[in-house]
Parts: sequence; structure tokens; C-alpha cells
Amino acid sequence: MSLSRRKLFAAAAAGGALAAVGMPVGRAQDRLGAEEFAALASRGYNRRFQARPANIFVPGNTEEVRRAVADAVARDSRIAARSGGHCFDDFVDNAQTRSLIDLGRLNAVGWDEQHRAFSVGAGADIGSVYSALHRWGVTLPAGICLGVGMGGHVCGGGYGPLSRRFGLVADHLAGVEVVTVDDAGEANVVVATKDSPARDLWWAHTGGGGGNFGVVTRYLLRSPDSDGSDAALALPRPPRTMLNARLIFPVTTQDSFVRLLGNYLGFFERHSAPGNEFAGLYAPLMIRTTGTGAAEMLILLDGETPDARRRFDDFVATVSAGVFPPPILTPVAELSYPDTAAQVYYAKGVNTTRVKVKAAYLRRAYSPEQLRIFYRYITDLGFLGESQLEFLPFGGAINAVAADATAMPARDSFMKVLIHASWRLPGDDDRYVRWAREMYRDVHASTGGVPVPGGEYGGSYINYPDPDLADSAWNTSGLPWHAFYYGDNYARLLRVKQAYDPKTVFQHRLSIGRPDW
Repeated sequence: MSLSRRKLFAAAAAGGALAAVGMPVGRAQDRLGAEEFAALASRGYNRRFQARPANIFVPGNTEEVRRAVADAVARDSRIAARSGGHCFDDFVDNAQTRSLIDLGRLNAVGWDEQHRAFSVGAGADIGSVYSALHRWGVTLPAGICLGVGMGGHVCGGGYGPLSRRFGLVADHLAGVEVVTVDDAGEANVVVATKDSPARDLWWAHTGGGGGNFGVVTRYLLRSPDSDGSDAALALPRPPRTMLNARLIFPVTTQDSFVRLLGNYLGFFERHSAPGNEFAGLYAPLMIRTTGTGAAEMLILLDGETPDARRRFDDFVATVSAGVFPPPILTPVAELSYPDTAAQVYYAKGVNTTRVKVKAAYLRRAYSPEQLRIFYRYITDLGFLGESQLEFLPFGGAINAVAADATAMPARDSFMKVLIHASWRLPGDDDRYVRWAREMYRDVHASTGGVPVPGGEYGGSYINYPDPDLADSAWNTSGLPWHAFYYGDNYARLLRVKQAYDPKTVFQHRLSIGRPDW
């Protein structure tokens, strides 16, 4: 089917809103009606933002992506690409997006004989990739949320339950196929690998973030210690089994909250080196806004870890020590890795809430004073609901890679922290956004309200984008926003941007070399 038959048109009403009626449908294979167009336009994760494009493209192959980009450039129409649709902010769902390229149909996963690597379409979701790779007995250290699309996940770095054992997804990126726009305004397909003339473009996609250099159509994935001669050895082999359970803290006082977090953060700070004895452990901790300081920890441990059950029990005892009331441990199950991914990882779904996120990497554990600030905010009875504070273990094999080997420099941290404010009513937007901003500011007050890279912090993660870092009202550190995401790698990323997107066709509020908005 030609691109023209996959290109969806809708007239825009005054003020940029989608026209609800009067939309030309024509032949069914050529155009879609208003409801189908609106469904594609609203497929983003965060309900605070709504895309209002004039055109939506749903290409089925790389050439159709190239032609979609060429069409948008000819129209001088701002481009945004969507794969899984899980961007937390308005990089895609923005009023300035006029041409939306939906990559959902570019979802093939297979072995590429030419490049001796796995080819993964940018529109494939993580769950489908796990299932497909299992046929070869391999996997990726990708995310725990199965519905996330690979398009933005990989080029932001990509991490998940196996990353402390195997590193980031970007550490296994051998190449990337991307549609770029040159200085003459021509759309081109570039296959950039680590040993090609376009090596810098490959490197930029190992953590440089989505929407910066072009439209990624597929990734070529192969571990750096593999020559690709055998597909079954080209990516990490997953553990045969994984232990899992949940550790539930129904209520915490301020003292027990501080004790719990102190135990937890201290444990992972001590066990952050590559190859440490707990490298197979992933235990994200979620604290919901229930007003009681209730917390829940999912514990996943590689079943091939020596003395796995004893180590599992040691971890539970360490984080529970001195916490009152004592936590409840659900029965410990041991499942195959495929069953763990299918049954324990977070299922695909549609988010129906409005969201504001703020994130930080930790190089040192928060102080008791900082933890008390978190407790005050998280137990505020004015914010009961679906918001949560998340702690996500990092380090291990991730920290075995040099800071400049990939575009993402956070290679000496042991934990990610995520403030995930979530609510449903538009009228609550200002209140919840301010709650998240003020919590973040107060916890990091000694470094300008932000996690300044240095002794205590490692900056932030571009896949958890926060435009507040570019706002001097909330970032009083004097550091530019890109120092938090890219550190010293930004200068090289800027050179790649100038080489492959000289006309600044691809941009958003935190894009490389971004103009003032």
C-alpha cells in the first residue's frame, strides 16, 4: 500500500483543535474518519497534553517514513515521531507538532544477516521484543513496563530489571537506521553503526534521547563481546529462573520511613560496583500517596545467583531491620524468565491520568533530613490518590562503562529516583505540578533545587524528561539543563546535531541545540 494510502488527513478547527465533523473520509483505504484520526492523535501517555496535528502518517516501512519526512519538510510542518507513545512530557503531544509520524506498524523483530545483529523496529513494544527474542534464547536488559515502545526507550539509554547484570540497552546497540534531513532539505536514510563513517550518529543514539537527530526506524542490537556469527550468542542469555515476591509496608511513621529508606539506599549504595554479589537483584520501591506512608517493593532476583534464596532473605532482612510495623512478605515464587516477564513485569495498558515527573540519579544516599522532606510531601492528605515516589536500583554492570563511551554519562550512580505525580482532573493541574516541583526543590535545596552532577548526584535521565531543568525559577543552580542529562557529552552531541540535522527539523523543549521556546 502506498504512503498516500497510509497518510491520514484532518482539517484543523480554529485555534488548532481537531475538527470533529466534516472530515473527508473518501475511500476507506485512503483516509480515516474523525474518530480514528482522533484516536491516533491522542495515543500519548500523559493526558495533560494533546497533539493537534494537521497530518498523521502511519508508514509501514523505512521508505514510507522517508517520504513522510520529506512531505512534512516540503510543507514546513513541525515533525514529531511516536513509537510506544510513553513520553512523559509534550515532546510529541505539542501544539507545534503539525506532522505526526506514528511508527506503530514498524514492529518487526528478526535477525539481520547483513549486519549480524537483531533488527528491532522502532514501533515494537518491549513485551513483544522479549517474546520474539526468546525464540533465540536471548534477551535485552530493557524496561519492566511491557507497553513502552523501543523507539524512544533505546536512544534514551534504556534500562530495566536485568541492567545491573547486563548494562543498559544502549550498551548493546550496534547500529541504528534513521531518517535524517540534510542541509538541502532532502530526507535520507542513514544506517549508522559503531564501525561506519556515520559512527557519531550511532553514538548519539546510545543515550542522546529521542526526537533529536531524525526518525529512528529500527535498531541493530548485538552485544559488544559478540561478533554476530551466532544469533543465539549475539545478546545476553537471560537467567533460567527468577525469584520474585513483594515486600509490603502498610503504614510507616516518619521514623520508620527514614529507617526503611536508609536501609534500602544504603544497601544499594554498598552494592553498586560492577559484578557485585547482588548484581542480579532488582527491587524497585514505590511509595504511594495514601496518607500513611505505605510502601511496596517488588523484589526480583536472578535465580542463577549463588545461594539465591539466602541472598534474597538477606536483602529482605537488611531493608526491614528496625522498621515498625514490620513489613509483610508475600510468598516467594520462582518462575522461568519468560514467565517472569509475562506475569510479573508491568502489563501493557493505557494511562488515563495526567502526569508530572521529576527524576534524579543518586551517587550517595539521601540524608535523614532529605528523607523527612519526602515523607512530609508523600503523606500530605491533600494529595491522596495515584501519585507515587519511586526508587529504582541502578549501578552494577551499568557502571562498568566509561562515561563517554555512550551518550548517557551516568555511569557512577546506584539509584534512580522518580517523583511521579498523577491525577485525573484538569482543574488540579497547577496544584499537583507545584506539589511535585516543590518536593523536588526542597529535597535538593542545597544544590539549587536540582540534582547537580557531583559528589551526591548524577543528574537526571532524558527518558524522564523535565523541562523545569531549563527554567531558572526551578533550577537555581546556574547549570544549563543539558548538564543534567548529558554532562560533558553535550558538546559532541551538539556537533552530531549540526552534522545530521543542520536545519533543526527535529526539535522539542529539551532537544539538542534547542532554540528558545
